[in-house]
Amino acid sequence: MASRALWKGQLRLSLVSIPVEIHSARESGARVSFRQIHGPSKKPVRYQKVVQGVGPVENDDILKGYETDDGTYILLEPDEIDAIKLETRKTLELVQFVEISEIAPIWFDRPYYVVPTDELAEDAYRVVRDALRQTGKAGLGQLTMRGKEYLCAIRPCGDGLLLETLHYASDIRNADPLFSGIEDDASDEELLEVATQLIEKKTAPFDASAFEDHYAEALRYLIQAKMKNKKTPRASSDDDDGKADGDNVVDLMDALKKSLKTTRSTKSTSKGGKSGGSRKKAS
Repeated sequence: MASRALWKGQLRLSLVSIPVEIHSARESGARVSFRQIHGPSKKPVRYQKVVQGVGPVENDDILKGYETDDGTYILLEPDEIDAIKLETRKTLELVQFVEISEIAPIWFDRPYYVVPTDELAEDAYRVVRDALRQTGKAGLGQLTMRGKEYLCAIRPCGDGLLLETLHYASDIRNADPLFSGIEDDASDEELLEVATQLIEKKTAPFDASAFEDHYAEALRYLIQAKMKNKKTPRASSDDDDGKADGDNVVDLMDALKKSLKTTRSTKSTSKGGKSGGSRKKAS
C-alpha cells in the first residue's frame, strides 16, 4: 500500500521555501492486532459515542468542550477552532540549529520522513540535507498537524530527511522526586571494572534488524496453531458489516426505555409528594 502524506507544506530555511510532504516512519501493520469479540454472541464489539439518556449520537452533533474549575464546559464550534490561523499549518520554518547529541532521548516522540513533493524541489532539499549532514546539526521548528502544533527536529536520514516530533518542556515530568532517594556514593571499583569490561565486550554497531519481537512471533504461532485446530471457537466476520444501524436502534430503544422508567418514577414521586413538584415530559 502506498504511503499517504500526513502533512503537505513548505520547509523554510530563511528565504528558501521547499515544497515537502511528511509521511509516517512507523509501520502500523507490522504488529499482531486483535478485535474484541462478545463471547456469548460471538459478534464484534463496537464502540459508539453515546450520551446518557439520549443514546448514540451523530458526529456532526458533537462539540468540543473545555472543562473549567467549576465543573462546567466552555463549548467550541468546529468552525471557531478552524478559524485559528497559524503559519505552522502550512509552513515548517527551521528557526534554530543544535547539535544532534544535545537532544536527549527523552524529548523524542514520533518519527516521520520528509520528502520533496516534486523534482523541482529536490535541489534545494539536497542542499539542506547535505548542510545538516556536514555540520552534524538538527534544525528545530514547529508545525501544526491533526489539530496540534508540534515542536520538531529535522536531521539527515540516509538519502533524505527525518523529522522527529519532540515533547514540550511542560510534557516531561521532573525526575528529581523519583531519583532523589538514590544515593550518589561511588560504586565499588572491582564491580565497576567488571561491568565496564562486560559492556565493552558486548559493544557493537547498532542494527535494529538483529532484534525480533518474540512476543509477536509467539502470538503468530499460537494463532496459526489455533487456525489448524477445528475445535477452536470461531466468530463469523459476516456479523460485522460495518453498519451500526441495527445496534443503534437497540441502544436507542434501551435508552428510551430507561428514560420512560425515569419519567414514570418521577411522576409517581410527584403524585405522592407536594403538588408543586415538577414533572418530566417523556421524550
